[in-house]
Amino acid sequence: MRYGTITALDQMTLSIPNRVIYGFLGPNGAGKTTVIRLMLGFTRPTAGVARIRGHNCWHDGTRVREGLGYLVPAEALYRDMTGLALLDYMARLTGEPTVLQYQLLDALELGRDALRRKINTYSKGMKQKPALTAATQTAPALLVLDEPSDGLDPLIQRAFEEILGTLRDKETTIFMSLHDLAEVERLCERVAIIREGRIVAEESIVELKGYHCHIVEITFAGEPPPGLDRLPEIDVVRRDGDSVVLSLAGSVTPLRFLEGSKDVVDLLLPPPRLEDMFLVYYETIRDGTESTPESSSRGGEDGFSTSPPLDSSTF
Repeated sequence: MRYGTITALDQMTLSIPNRVIYGFLGPNGAGKTTVIRLMLGFTRPTAGVARIRGHNCWHDGTRVREGLGYLVPAEALYRDMTGLALLDYMARLTGEPTVLQYQLLDALELGRDALRRKINTYSKGMKQKPALTAATQTAPALLVLDEPSDGLDPLIQRAFEEILGTLRDKETTIFMSLHDLAEVERLCERVAIIREGRIVAEESIVELKGYHCHIVEITFAGEPPPGLDRLPEIDVVRRDGDSVVLSLAGSVTPLRFLEGSKDVVDLLLPPPRLEDMFLVYYETIRDGTESTPESSSRGGEDGFSTSPPLDSSTF
């Protein structure tokens, strides 16, 4: 997929199975928005093809968008509509009953008083609520969400996540573009990571977490025990008096050497950051220590291509 001389997507194949919550990860400018625009039929691919349920997203866009929910960016909502008028209008466009509207309004704490106000009076986080409701209220077969938690407070975010889990259990396929690794771990079963228009990894959450490098800081009552640098799967990053910073490959299992120790005063083990995960993949590819993106994406021509397997949504 090219925009003039710029290659937005390069030899990319992505196949999404039905009835999963699928995370699509990547830094700004990696190509996430281009993929979503191709899915929705908003952009014509310069090479290859995008399909959903066997339908060509560009040539058969109307059929593709049947039974599809899309999170419209909050800044694109009709500012002069009230929240309630917006939800009714979006529902009429789909022609489907709003079976989840009341549940969503309750979970998102979007009351009647707020719904009677015009969208232009809403804050950024407030605008996200009718946008999420409009995308989800008909329980679509395919739900496409770009940064759904943007602007939501944590409690409301968790309430919405529960609804997503229920939808998945009722056979909705959910495609989410995300930045927050904690959110990915809570929600997604599979993820794809995109970098500079190429898929650099496509795997389950369990496999993805195996690539993380945990950083742990341990403070001892006295000098740290000798021989830490000789323990398997442990690298000593820094020593500072009675403290030591260790890097653990994959799981925290190597910390078992601390079992029964009475010399540990403090232990800090922050969760892996999404930025760290990106660095693992990007550096290994740059250094040639891991296979190139073709190992997980096998597009045979420049642009965006896929061949649909049985029982899957592909694009």
